[in-house]
Amino acid sequence: MRYHFDKPDFVSEYSEGETWTGDHPLYNRCTLFRIKDRGLAVIQQRFDPVKKTTRWDMIDPWLNDAIYLNPGFWNYFNSRSAPIDKFGHFPTVTVRQIMWALRMKPLPKERWETVFDRKEI
Repeated sequence: MRYHFDKPDFVSEYSEGETWTGDHPLYNRCTLFRIKDRGLAVIQQRFDPVKKTTRWDMIDPWLNDAIYLNPGFWNYFNSRSAPIDKFGHFPTVTVRQIMWALRMKPLPKERWETVFDRKEI
């Protein structure tokens, strides 16, 4: 039995998630799932071993299809997505939040990871 989500053997080159670059207070780049005027930004934390710092960035490309093709994605997207706000930001979730909501096995948790307790980021 798997306890964590494993990288698939085959990764599609076509993906619904796009890289979005902006000036959000928490991150500069994210993976954006957008349908018409509504969007949902998904971020993943990265660790820089040289500087010993973390940053929030776009999710691994091999996770895009796994999340987008999940049967519960549309319900989650419809409940959490929104049009861009007056600051130029879309609603944001972490990759761990969306994976738990979609009943997917999570990625292995690292010691350096930050956890958000709140629904809104």
